[in-house]
Amino acid sequence: MATPKELSDFLASVERRAFKQTAYAVRDDHAALDIVQDAMMKLADKYGNNPSTEFPMLFQRILQNTMRDFWRRQKVRNLWTTLLSSFGGNSEDDEDRDPLETIDVEDDSDEPSVQLERSQTILLIEKALEKLPTRQREAFVLRYWEEMDVAETAEIMGCSQGSVKTHCSRAVRSLAIELEKQGLSKLGIFRPMVPATGSES
Repeated sequence: MATPKELSDFLASVERRAFKQTAYAVRDDHAALDIVQDAMMKLADKYGNNPSTEFPMLFQRILQNTMRDFWRRQKVRNLWTTLLSSFGGNSEDDEDRDPLETIDVEDDSDEPSVQLERSQTILLIEKALEKLPTRQREAFVLRYWEEMDVAETAEIMGCSQGSVKTHCSRAVRSLAIELEKQGLSKLGIFRPMVPATGSES
């Protein structure tokens, strides 16, 4: 079993190299620092008592998994903007359709202006999520953040798959309405839409 000093010495020895490796991969120094620190904490919490000879392989595996989690979050957040842009105008006739099943996700752009616009939009989306009814927010997060399918979401929520699709459709429409109030439609990100009516099932 490794001693606290052995763990500390190992982390100190790999920190700079891990940061450079991660920064090169994610092209964001702040995100890279967070990823490396997260990976180091996971190693210490879960494997701090393992033999020190296992640290290099364990740390690399944890670091790679943490980077994959970062890219997954970025992919899902970018999906939100595309999702709301494509389905902001859906009507009540589409409530039995899950938007995620038909959306085409655009490729990410490395243009700074696009990345800035996307990050600003994401902040607005996250604030708008807080205003959703509980069931809509739950369905939206499970489907588009946790990337669960309709059946899994229905089981967790204790409702039918049709209800999941309805909650998701209403959530998308409500989010788009809220974001349109913030002026995003003027930027060409969202189209005008018909407000939702009726009570939630």
